[in-house]
Amino acid sequence: MANFRVVISDPKEALAYQLNIKDAEANALIGKSIGEVVEGNIFGLAGYKVKITGGCDGSGFVMKPDLPGPRRQKILLAVGVGYTPKLPGQRRRKMMRGKEIAHDIVQINAKVVEYGNKSIKVLLGLENTEGAKAE
Repeated sequence: MANFRVVISDPKEALAYQLNIKDAEANALIGKSIGEVVEGNIFGLAGYKVKITGGCDGSGFVMKPDLPGPRRQKILLAVGVGYTPKLPGQRRRKMMRGKEIAHDIVQINAKVVEYGNKSIKVLLGLENTEGAKAE
């Protein structure tokens, strides 16, 4: 049984929302990769489309978008996600996670790419519908 913390960023409003998803919704994300666009219904955002942008596992190893598969691998890095060299030209072997979502992923990062009719705050229950209509 999968359980993920999902951080969805909204570029239009410059806000981020944290959700915990479990069971059927979480299992729908297993096998998806970084860069894929999924329906917002998985997160409770009907009418929205969300793009997966990254994540990490329980040990803190980040997902790398150009590393195939779901497993951890030790790779040689010069620049990029998860490594910042201290000297020019410096390279280092780092443990990274592949781009595919598996059961041992803890956090998934995503961003909204297509908006629905209602606001995200209303759909997530952070704001009542009367307040949204008054604005």
